Amino acid sequence: MNPPRCTTEDYIQFLLATPKVYTATEAGRVTPSRPDAPAHDAYTRLLHRLEPDPQPLWTEAEPRVRKDDGILILDDSVLDKPFARHMGLVGYHWSGRHKRVVQGIDLVTLLWTDGDALWPCDYRLVNPAEKLTKNDHFRDLIRVAKQRGFAPRYVVFDSWYSGKENLKAIRDCGWLFLTQVRCNRKVNPDRTGNRQIRECDIAAAGTVVHLEGFGLVKAFRIATTNGGTEHWITNDLSMDEDTRLALGERAWGIEEYHRGLKQYCGVDKSQVRYTRAVRNHIGCAIRAFVRLEWHRFNTGVSWFAAKVQIVRDAVRAYLDKPSLTLPKLATA
Repeated sequence: MNPPRCTTEDYIQFLLATPKVYTATEAGRVTPSRPDAPAHDAYTRLLHRLEPDPQPLWTEAEPRVRKDDGILILDDSVLDKPFARHMGLVGYHWSGRHKRVVQGIDLVTLLWTDGDALWPCDYRLVNPAEKLTKNDHFRDLIRVAKQRGFAPRYVVFDSWYSGKENLKAIRDCGWLFLTQVRCNRKVNPDRTGNRQIRECDIAAAGTVVHLEGFGLVKAFRIATTNGGTEHWITNDLSMDEDTRLALGERAWGIEEYHRGLKQYCGVDKSQVRYTRAVRNHIGCAIRAFVRLEWHRFNTGVSWFAAKVQIVRDAVRAYLDKPSLTLPKLATA
């Protein structure tokens, strides 16, 4: 049997370099000419041959994180697939971007950050054909992170994952968490019975309350810029508002990660259909982000600037020898 003509690294570098088209056909077209150059079907076979596994991502991320420091952030993002009819993993999910249920692939990520670097360490893909929910994947990510030796300062996530089972899973790991909760979450602030948190008096510096079905937590009420309110809770009863604010700002890093993953790594641009190929494309896109982030962290060059530089070099090479020219007119 002949060895494969392209590797995972070849495909990852293609995802980093291509500005718009993320297909195996395009990968074959832009591959440098050489006797053993892979054609488009070599990239297609690669995506169908690899065993989908988040482990290669962890192998690349592990040397770059400090397991006993930083915070872990968990969140999901929907990869829009509005026209997909026969693509694996596509289902209907709530999209924070569109503020409605949309058709797409739901990606759940565990991200480590110290406030400077953003390192995705693990991920799960929600498969509508399975019975596992986003919350099941959340707890699995927490379980695996504990096995890998993480001891973060905090675990931060949004209200979608603030259910009792998830909170208890983090507490069982011996970790501290900070999460938003819905305004109708039941708490007991003064031993007079459970009430919705929006009906309770919550001090600006935080108030210790009993969360129904869990135990004591410290609650914060935050006024938002649109005139509404947000409610946050933590099992760190000594947390102050400055710490909560700093953690909330760091947690925004996962939204930046989602943006970079989609804009510069083509995670949602896959045009393959089979579930295995879809999983492998997404895994390679996340690993491509690790390379972008490594470059940004070490050089100070943004993801955008790094991507544009590749295109800029190609434009410069074309301008040196342009091919789309008109024939010269004969002169008398």
